[in-house]
Amino acid sequence: MAFPAQRPRRLRQNEALRGLVRENHLSAGRFILPLFAVPGSNIRQEISALSGNYHLSLDCLVEEALAARDLGIPAVLLFGVPEAKDEQASGAYAPYGIVQEAVRALKKMVPDLIVITDVCGCEYTANGHCGFIKNGYLDNDSSLDLIAQIALSHAEAGSDMVAPACMLDGQIQAIRRLLDTNSFQNLPIMAYSAKFASKLYDPFFKEGTQSTLAFGDKRTHQMDFSNSDEAMREIALDIDEGADIVMVKPALFCLDIVSRAKREFHMPLAAYNVSGEYAMIDAAARLGRIDRDAIMMEALTAIRRAGADLIITYFAKRAAELLEGRASRSAHAELLHV
Repeated sequence: MAFPAQRPRRLRQNEALRGLVRENHLSAGRFILPLFAVPGSNIRQEISALSGNYHLSLDCLVEEALAARDLGIPAVLLFGVPEAKDEQASGAYAPYGIVQEAVRALKKMVPDLIVITDVCGCEYTANGHCGFIKNGYLDNDSSLDLIAQIALSHAEAGSDMVAPACMLDGQIQAIRRLLDTNSFQNLPIMAYSAKFASKLYDPFFKEGTQSTLAFGDKRTHQMDFSNSDEAMREIALDIDEGADIVMVKPALFCLDIVSRAKREFHMPLAAYNVSGEYAMIDAAARLGRIDRDAIMMEALTAIRRAGADLIITYFAKRAAELLEGRASRSAHAELLHV
């Protein structure tokens, strides 16, 4: 019997051929880099669980943002670590809070960078929860005003986009109404629409934002990771309430959700490659078990292949460096053949 006419390996013989028919391409222009702002000056303290990522005072934050922009990364997602916390999360919406001041600094010094601000109360409450607690339970409706006020304060400081993370019912509508009422009708909302309750966030909370729960957990408002139909309902609700971009979090552990969300909604879709996913790859590489850069690029490509338009990742700078290197080599090779 003659060998089958189709030989898929014909197009795998070398990198040039593989690149020519590659279906999904990574680019730095799809990355969003999380940044952690802290009070003070000349502070650049590495977060041990997120090596290569730092707590940054405003002067160092600007330097980091400039470096990201120069690598082709178009946007950062900004988190704040305040000096003090209280039960009202007052630091979250204070006119001169850490995030508000960070936004002003970034928009002044790096005006072409898109500054997205995380909207949540957990970094600012003494108990580590995302809003107001009543009888040991996160009270949804009384917390909506808080979340909307935080978003408004970010808008007034100059944020280019707000990203509500609490998974409260009705939060997108509450934010959209308050922003519109205050003449911010053109400010986009990137909703943490399908945010699953996950232990993969532990490095972020314990070391990134230094936000520890005094009691309980977040499973009454973040999603059960067993559910996918519910994730679609959550995304649909956020779209109906006015979300401009929807998000799935975590990314690598929820590639099925990413894929399904893109197929069903055809909306701009972000996926958050979270701290635990980053830390596992980094830790395995440090032990010599894996090639860090190779696995990083494979993981990010998997997120893109699943359907994510935007990838929020702590790998953003290193991945952008590698992609820039590839582009430089490609351009050099092209010049040699002219």
